[in-house]
Amino acid sequence: MERVQKVISNLGYTSRREAEKLILEGKVYINSKKAELGEKVKDSDNIFIDGVLLDRKKSEKVYFLLNKPRGVVTTVKDDKERKTVVSLIETENRIYPVGRLDYDTTGALILTNDGELTNLLLHPSNNIEKVYLAKVKGILTGSDIYKLKNGVIIDNFKTSKAKVKLKSYNKKTNTSMVLITIHEGHNHQVKKMFEAIGYQVLKLTRIRFAFLDVKNLKSGEYRMLTKKEVNKLYSLGREI
Repeated sequence: MERVQKVISNLGYTSRREAEKLILEGKVYINSKKAELGEKVKDSDNIFIDGVLLDRKKSEKVYFLLNKPRGVVTTVKDDKERKTVVSLIETENRIYPVGRLDYDTTGALILTNDGELTNLLLHPSNNIEKVYLAKVKGILTGSDIYKLKNGVIIDNFKTSKAKVKLKSYNKKTNTSMVLITIHEGHNHQVKKMFEAIGYQVLKLTRIRFAFLDVKNLKSGEYRMLTKKEVNKLYSLGREI
């Protein structure tokens, strides 16, 4: 017997975090009874999500790397009918993004139906690197870099230590290009980190997720991950 949110995630319906949200919203039923968070299910139990029976047959696992373009939402569906990252990928499998990139943020994004790998990559204890290139208003100083490296206060918590490098600056436009590597994935984290030290992010691109980059992918293009790459992603953390 396994927890219902883990079953939903492992079957590729959505991530475990989103499955937990569906349960808390009362949208998941086990047989004829509303599911509770952490409730365990048997193989013979029927699971319904929004009244639709979940197919518990194991589906083929697929893995995609997308160079997310600007103006696309990182979600499976959008109530404002905006274009989603899922709509950019041709597949018959029900996939979902691993984590989020803002509407106006571009770059490396993994999409899959593998709930186990998703949970591993998003779990903070596994310290998966996410590397961003930020264009900010203003010329970053050594003191500012030190603050970012050692953590700043956002949303009432201090961010973990980060790697920060001033790549270039332009005095005429009063802008800086900054490489920043973080291990966390809080909402709008990079933008808020710069805001905490008085800088506005004008443009943000995730150039690498773990060891995966999008150098050979144009904006909006994607490719399937190789078996070797998937195995390497699994090796970055442990099963949780």
